[in-house]
Amino acid sequence: MTDAPLSFYEEIGGHETFVKLVDVFYEGVAQDEVLKPMYPEEDLGPAAERLTMFLEQYWGGPTTYSERRGHPRLRMRHVPFHVNPDARDRWLKHMRTAVDALELAPIHEVALWDYLERAAHAMVNTFEPTGVGPASQGRPDLGLTH
Repeated sequence: MTDAPLSFYEEIGGHETFVKLVDVFYEGVAQDEVLKPMYPEEDLGPAAERLTMFLEQYWGGPTTYSERRGHPRLRMRHVPFHVNPDARDRWLKHMRTAVDALELAPIHEVALWDYLERAAHAMVNTFEPTGVGPASQGRPDLGLTH
């Protein structure tokens, strides 16, 4: 009888790894004058919890994200925010720092980074100059943050 292969989530260390990834990421976001205003809560803790749950589920961990929030609907949840190439690049800069902090095996680092880059590019919803905060450029605030 063969054991089932480990998921990516398990291979890279499970919950603790994703918590570290998200914590390091939000350390950068907290200091970013473009990204920080996009988060409606002053405390980034709720956003960090949502991102952790999402990434864990995506990579084969617990399905807590869907159980609590339903389908991820990433594009829809980001529509209220002014996500232009500058915001994308800032997001990627902070996420790059976070991925590097994990010191993953190269094969895992490449897989994770490839996904994060593709996701960041997919979230761009305007090419207008950087706005500030939710509902920038007349977008409605639908309360649908990640």
